[in-house]
Amino acid sequence: MKIVVLAGSPNKNGSSNTLANAFIQGAKEAGHSVDVIDAAHANIHPCTGCIRCGYEGTCVQKDDVDGIRARILAADMMVFVTPLYYYGMSAQLKTLVDRFCAFNSSIQRKHMKSAMIAAAWNADGWTFEALESHYKTLVRYLNFKDMGMIWGKGCGTPAMTQGSRYVQAAYELGKNLK
Repeated sequence: MKIVVLAGSPNKNGSSNTLANAFIQGAKEAGHSVDVIDAAHANIHPCTGCIRCGYEGTCVQKDDVDGIRARILAADMMVFVTPLYYYGMSAQLKTLVDRFCAFNSSIQRKHMKSAMIAAAWNADGWTFEALESHYKTLVRYLNFKDMGMIWGKGCGTPAMTQGSRYVQAAYELGKNLK
């Protein structure tokens, strides 16, 4: 299976990318190919809502999204990776997701698999409720088949994350994909 990982952390060595790397290792060991899109460091402009794309066409903005679009549409699975910032995905990842506007139908027709991996300092039971709701809405709207969610509670630093059970959970998610 071809997997595209949308990495949304501005901190390349942070907790969410630590979890993503464990997932990637497991997925590769299981024989899957993995393409990582660093949404946090790519040249991605916010959607202006101009709708000149017609919801399924070329965006008028000239940035990295055309190339990202091709990579996403070549994949069988999309994995969203983000630190939890004020109870939602990072602005960097959200900016890319908003740009799906220009190729929603193409994504919907693929019936891709998906997963969500997130890390947060907070460890309260309700920490990921808003992000989980947002992710489940994306799954429903884009006709994804959810393969799993890793909610790294109490993963405020890479050291905290490395010592958590979530690294192994992310690895297992990748390793057990069918």
